[in-house]
Amino acid sequence: MRAMLDFEEALARLLAGANPLRETEAVPTQAAAGRVLAQGLHSTLDVPPLDNTSMDGYALRCADVPVAGTRLVVAQRIPAGSVGHVLAPGTAARIFTGAPLPHGADAVVMQELCSLEGDAVTVNHVPRPGEWIRRRGEDIAAGAEVLAAGTRLSAAHVGVAASVGAAQLTVFRKLRVALFSTGDELAMPGEPLKPGGIYNSNRYTLRTLLEGLGCEVADLGIVPDSRDATRAALRIAAAGNDLILTSGGVSVGEEDHVKPAVEAEGALDLWKIAIKPGKPLAFGSVRRPAGEGTAAFIGLPGNPVSSFVTFVMLVRPFILKAQGASVMRPRALQLRADFECKGDPRREFLRARFNADGGLELFANQSSGVLTSCTWADGLIDNPPGQAIARGDSVRFLPFAELL
Repeated sequence: MRAMLDFEEALARLLAGANPLRETEAVPTQAAAGRVLAQGLHSTLDVPPLDNTSMDGYALRCADVPVAGTRLVVAQRIPAGSVGHVLAPGTAARIFTGAPLPHGADAVVMQELCSLEGDAVTVNHVPRPGEWIRRRGEDIAAGAEVLAAGTRLSAAHVGVAASVGAAQLTVFRKLRVALFSTGDELAMPGEPLKPGGIYNSNRYTLRTLLEGLGCEVADLGIVPDSRDATRAALRIAAAGNDLILTSGGVSVGEEDHVKPAVEAEGALDLWKIAIKPGKPLAFGSVRRPAGEGTAAFIGLPGNPVSSFVTFVMLVRPFILKAQGASVMRPRALQLRADFECKGDPRREFLRARFNADGGLELFANQSSGVLTSCTWADGLIDNPPGQAIARGDSVRFLPFAELL
């Protein structure tokens, strides 16, 4: 009997087979979130471009306020978007958050510490040089690389790009993924269920996960349980896509047609991975028509939690590498287990969530068919093979924020 692969070996094999995209495109910065940056972005200006105030208040010279209660003439008013003139000794400038500091001023006193009477202000605080001043270039210096190639762009990255005036960004094109499910028992929501039927949750889960990773999804729906139908679907899927992703039919039963269909249309390696939930996973390739190369193929198990977990732990890194991302593995937290759990010979990914005491609690039913465990949970505990968990143990936790 063929030995099961451990998780790390399976992931290494998948990543070795992920060919990064080469094609790029320029997209508006506002539309770039979720995409992977193909060219590093350098700033052409300092941010902020001038010394400015971080508070509403009064810009002044510290030397003019030796003691609290000093009165200064308010000689100018500088709102954000305006530039004042040189600050004369013995005067102050009324200034508002974000406005450039007038030449000669070396501090800002917040308005709450001042009182205005007519054209003079009483400063009830002895300022220190630099107080409430944001210096030119303290965030970004002109010429600095602000975003590196391979960055998967978040809302904050997009904001940084906008802050240096980048109207568009060069990103890798979207990975094209064909998705289908197999199984005569499957029905779509809205359809009546026949005896023995179930609704196809995997189609919805996987499509949402793919689109969340910035993929362009070709949804081929449900393919009947027949070898000919599966082969036909594979040929359609391979024609214009980089990856074919399926759920169900990857075992070796009489009604599991994915394995022989992929072998007939390309090449396949069927793995049994020592993880729970999960275990069966198929990886290979399908020939494109007219000798135009191959599309990668990944077949996931049909149980909904197994499909979800194998996607976030194995398919997600594959997709990120194929998209050109430089970071593929999720960051983990070490947190306290507020539960007890027997170990399993396989590496387990347990659904758990935070509790009010800063620890983790475990979903009671860890079955691979209980998809509600994934909506209840905040993430997965990555538990080594054979490792029992006692109350108070430190465990490795992967938040869904790192996996979705």
